[in-house]
Amino acid sequence: MAVGFFPPPAQAPFALVDANNFYVSCERVFDYRLRDRPVVVLSNNDGCCVARSEEAKALGIRMGQPFFEVRDLLERNRGVALSSNYTLYADMSRRLMTIIGQFSPAQEIYSIDESFLRFAGFEHWDLTQQGRELRARVLQGIGLPVGVGIGATKTLAKLANRLAKKHPDFRAEGVCNLLDVPAERQAGYLADLAVEDVWGIGGRWGAKLRKLDIATVADLQRADVARLQRQFNVVLAKTVLELNGLSCLPLEEAPPPRQQIIASRSFGLPVTRFDLLSEAVASHAARAAAKLRQAGLRAGLIQVFIATNPFQPEAPQYHPGATVPLSLPTADTTRLLRAARVGLRHIYREGYAYKKAGVVLLDLAPVGAVTGDLFAATRVGTNVTGPITDRTRPGTDARRERLMAVMDGINNRWGRGTVRYLAEGLAQPWQMRRARMSPRYTTCWEELPVASCFRGAREDQGGGQLAPGAPGAGHL
Repeated sequence: MAVGFFPPPAQAPFALVDANNFYVSCERVFDYRLRDRPVVVLSNNDGCCVARSEEAKALGIRMGQPFFEVRDLLERNRGVALSSNYTLYADMSRRLMTIIGQFSPAQEIYSIDESFLRFAGFEHWDLTQQGRELRARVLQGIGLPVGVGIGATKTLAKLANRLAKKHPDFRAEGVCNLLDVPAERQAGYLADLAVEDVWGIGGRWGAKLRKLDIATVADLQRADVARLQRQFNVVLAKTVLELNGLSCLPLEEAPPPRQQIIASRSFGLPVTRFDLLSEAVASHAARAAAKLRQAGLRAGLIQVFIATNPFQPEAPQYHPGATVPLSLPTADTTRLLRAARVGLRHIYREGYAYKKAGVVLLDLAPVGAVTGDLFAATRVGTNVTGPITDRTRPGTDARRERLMAVMDGINNRWGRGTVRYLAEGLAQPWQMRRARMSPRYTTCWEELPVASCFRGAREDQGGGQLAPGAPGAGHL
């Protein structure tokens, strides 16, 4: 097969725009004291490092490494550890995708910090300059550094993005357009990249490919497509075609229909009481219901699960789950809370210290595809414990839909949980531990950043560790 990156005339090139160290970069936008210092963002309950600055990577801190293993290392190097601030990251992601989308009408939001673009109709444009302008616009608009990779296919755009962020030839500018790179240099770059660097090739496939003497991206590009399809599958065969400039992966401008909605969290402390466990399950069910309505869907099943801590094998272990069918697909929080409580009662057992709980909404269908209820006065559904009856009156559904819309509107404007059901609890002592969380700078009035002329005045004197969430922690 002939090797080449330049697309045929009818094939428009792709770009992948990816924020650098997204969680850390979001934090640095609002706190200048984090610049040029080792910074890590921690997972739920401040357990592991899930994001690292370049300075933290240089210290040898690994992705997923437990925080207790690097605490002293960070303190010795004036490092900072922050709890995950999901509210901030989600809002910054929304702003990022809005700016990226201004550079092409064809956009696929691939993850919280990655977006594909397709430059159809841009044949006479300088795409490298477009990448520079995009990067500058994002940096000016929201302060996030991004890498831009441009290639004939999505797989090549992914590799170009990696080169833009890692390779010395592109790192300073942050843009790599493989379409502008001579073939000889392209071959050299791909020969230096490990086969595991290809989009979709993980460690397991990488090990198998190396046994076939395919160790680099260039090796994979030259591999026999039919042979790989026989030995692996059609996905890998398409990857090889993509590496050779033949686009096999279209841009998904509309997200595929959701198959399920999950809401779960680990607890900050072990939970043994049913009432506290019920509060947590209700909170997860309410959050999942809001996501359901936002997506314009209804759920026909709700699954409830609880679990003890698998990392304490010496303690009694119990990881049950229960699925409750709903008599009619719904996005009504009240009905979902009721069904979730039924499922929880069925699986709860005393004598266990539970570490996690959650709900999964299944059998999802668009609102317009849900068939009405012939027997609106009395609806009967079967669940894990037997039949339950949901009695309603004519007009109730419309009123409850309006109520849900009002609650969603309030929570969207003033923050999640501003209005919530009493079943979710008030104090919520089971909430996950986030002792190092920064302010929600962009979504909470009480935590807006404040301009100050006293630069550095609020930095502590012991090891340089900041105090996230403390007064002044969000000052610029």
